[in-house]
Amino acid sequence: MTSPRPTSAASSQERLLQRFAELCRDTVPLPGGGHTAERHARIFDVGREDLSLAKLVEAHWDAVAILQEAGLQPVPDAKYAVWASELPGRPLTLAGGRLSGSKEFCSGAGLVDRALTTAGPVLVEVDLRAAPEQLAADYSGWRTEAFRDTGTAALTFDDYPVARVVGEENWYVQRPGFWQGACGPAAAWAGGAAGLVDYAHTTRKQDAHTHAHLGAMHANVWAMQSLLTAAGNDFDSNPGANASIRALQVRHQIEQLSTDVLRRFARALGPAPLVKDAAIVRRYAEVELFLRQCHGERDLETLGRLMRDVAR
Repeated sequence: MTSPRPTSAASSQERLLQRFAELCRDTVPLPGGGHTAERHARIFDVGREDLSLAKLVEAHWDAVAILQEAGLQPVPDAKYAVWASELPGRPLTLAGGRLSGSKEFCSGAGLVDRALTTAGPVLVEVDLRAAPEQLAADYSGWRTEAFRDTGTAALTFDDYPVARVVGEENWYVQRPGFWQGACGPAAAWAGGAAGLVDYAHTTRKQDAHTHAHLGAMHANVWAMQSLLTAAGNDFDSNPGANASIRALQVRHQIEQLSTDVLRRFARALGPAPLVKDAAIVRRYAEVELFLRQCHGERDLETLGRLMRDVAR
């Protein structure tokens, strides 16, 4: 049974979807294609504008890049999502060109036209309008107001037809663009944190401690933009060289710098904007939640092992 999709004010989601549709029509440089720093800057700017918007748009641009890397073209005018979250021991199953099972954390459910989704080691494309009676969405598990308008749901596919298979087994994670594309969400995190710093600079507080926090937050934003530019240039100059190391380094550093922005923002401005300004309440919560896409110590362990392998 499909549970009702909770939304905030209808006008809020309508504005989000209108802007999302506008950005989906834009052409954005591909990861590792010679202008990756520009790609990162575009995603950063969208995150600075609205982090819910960035969550949807970054996934659409990622899907377009994945399809082109597979030698395929996206369906014209379609809005895409990428759903690659896996429940341990409970992957979607693909048999005879049909999907069965459940997929968690599907952002854009009910809002996008098509999605690239993992089914075990295979990536497939589904037309979400093809067989609505064979697709159930449960929005009840999303209790936070953060990203409320992005329509994140748990989806259950019941013998659902697949539009096309994208690449061979394990192609999705082994392709060159996998790690290059992994910096896209980090660019959105950074943009979301920058939006908090923009707001912080409007404060009327003039004490030394507030100025110190503002200075540190401004430096963090500059550092994140510099990291994204440098990583983009690295990917373009040598697309196949240690992309996983560079992506893990960038994601870790941006997670740390964005977390420092969250801490300093609250210390500098106090509780008022976090209880009285709905847009800031939402942005602060979304930055904090979006950063959890960084897998913390698990990613650092992977990075450490990769670095030791390089050193041998």
